[in-house]
Amino acid sequence: MSLPQEHLADAPDDEDVDSLTIGRRIRQLRTDRGMTLEELATAVGRAPSQLSMIENGRREAKITLLQAIARALATSLDALLESEPLDERATLEIQLERAMKGQTFQSLGIEPFRIAKSVPTDALKALLALHGEIDRLHDERAATPEVARRANLTLRKLMTKENNYFADLESHARDLLAAVNHTGGPLTQRTASDIAAHLGFTIHYVPDVPLTTRSVLDLKNGRLYLSSSLTSKRDARTAVLQALASRILGHAEPASYADFLRQRVEINYLTGAILMPEDDVVPMLTEAKARRALSIEDLRDAYSVSYETAAHRFTNLATVHLDLPVHFLKVHESGTITKAYENDDVNFPTDRFGSIEGQMCCRKWTSRVVFDIPDRFNPYFQYTDTGNGTYWCTARVEPSSEGFHSVSVGVRFDDTKWFIGRETPNRGVSRHSVEVCCRRAPSDLEASWREQSWPNVRTPRTLLATLPTGAFPGVDTTDVYEFLESHAPQA
Repeated sequence: MSLPQEHLADAPDDEDVDSLTIGRRIRQLRTDRGMTLEELATAVGRAPSQLSMIENGRREAKITLLQAIARALATSLDALLESEPLDERATLEIQLERAMKGQTFQSLGIEPFRIAKSVPTDALKALLALHGEIDRLHDERAATPEVARRANLTLRKLMTKENNYFADLESHARDLLAAVNHTGGPLTQRTASDIAAHLGFTIHYVPDVPLTTRSVLDLKNGRLYLSSSLTSKRDARTAVLQALASRILGHAEPASYADFLRQRVEINYLTGAILMPEDDVVPMLTEAKARRALSIEDLRDAYSVSYETAAHRFTNLATVHLDLPVHFLKVHESGTITKAYENDDVNFPTDRFGSIEGQMCCRKWTSRVVFDIPDRFNPYFQYTDTGNGTYWCTARVEPSSEGFHSVSVGVRFDDTKWFIGRETPNRGVSRHSVEVCCRRAPSDLEASWREQSWPNVRTPRTLLATLPTGAFPGVDTTDVYEFLESHAPQA
């Protein structure tokens, strides 16, 4: 499971690379032989200014001239055409020449200048370091929420194409469970600990895990650190498996936000596949479908997982094994969609890029209506008529660190017959593609209050801020390294 990698910068032009490298090689060979520019120019019958332009990479020499230069320098044409520069100084000069031709220097209004021999090598290193830092800062500023939405969209398209089922991740889960002799049923904390031991890690609960992390792996000493308050807040099995998933999958440090996002999806998928093994879950779902009694709640209870984990896992397996196209929504209590998936042609609201995440869910949709239902013990079911057909959804409200979220799973009307809750009388009509459905207030309310109100907008922080920077966005690496240093076993 992988995304195509996008290159943020174009590679340097091959002709420029060759001209610069050849020019520096000629200058280096000439200097090594104690020849002046004038002496070499006389030897090959050219003006010194012409040779100077060749040495500086500003003019491409013809083969006949290069052959003459090679003879004058007592070397071969092949030696001049070597792709690698001769020494560190030449390498730095070439790198700076390329940098000066790039967008960063141009955007700063810095004109390319001649790199004289009198310019210290340390000065070249400093200029290149500054250039690299400016590029890094530029990339940080480019990491806007738009980048996140585009990355989400690309990943969601991949998930839809594959019906949210990835055989390689299922295989990883199957092999790992076999390695620790898990024979079926809910995964126990002891089995999660056995998985950690199988991968070479011991589990340590500590009170000072860095606030910007969920867990920290000490790869040097084979330790997994989790918060000592974890068991009172979250499922410890999930935390252990999510922490170890990257090691199981061989993840490298993310090279981009899209890479980071893809890894997060793979981690969550693998964790679900270990907690709820395909070989166990599919027979259970198949039998439930035969009884017309499919239920996310039953799946949740059978494997002692959260409703959201059960809902995600159902979407992994429903289409491939049960021939059921489905959709999934996670909606914040404010109405904002935070996660979405569909392969049943449901018409979710999107921005102009096609991204669903960050959009307002329709007020008439099950995922919003469920917040107004006082009964939080039982699931809420609803049929919703849309411009794209009728859909049935089952939804629940769950607490999180960022407030309440609703989690819903739905199918087309024709597939409702397989689910518990199909008899529900709850119905809604959503026309969110039409502005007056819920994007605009009813006309009588608007007439009364539009000119008589002024709300103080609670703007989401991520709407204006750039994404957290670093290979692992939002993580304070200094805190992490200091934490590891303080907890590392003493030699």
